[in-house]
Amino acid sequence: MMPAFSSWQTFFAMGGYAFYVWLAVCFTVIPLAVLFIHSVLQRRRLLADIRQRQSRERRIRAAKTKKAVTEAAGE
Repeated sequence: MMPAFSSWQTFFAMGGYAFYVWLAVCFTVIPLAVLFIHSVLQRRRLLADIRQRQSRERRIRAAKTKKAVTEAAGE
């Protein structure tokens, strides 16, 4: 099996088309990385929002239960 490039220098030169090849690689890899980071941050934000809403609902439920118990005890 023959390697396509004889050295790392020829690999990075890409047979004289290095600018176009590496520009295409950058225009592919950078948006994918940005999309990945954005997705991770959005997921964290969404999970934090869900935890906050659940906590709020628990507090509301506890307050309603406490109010119902105090009203029942007062009557």
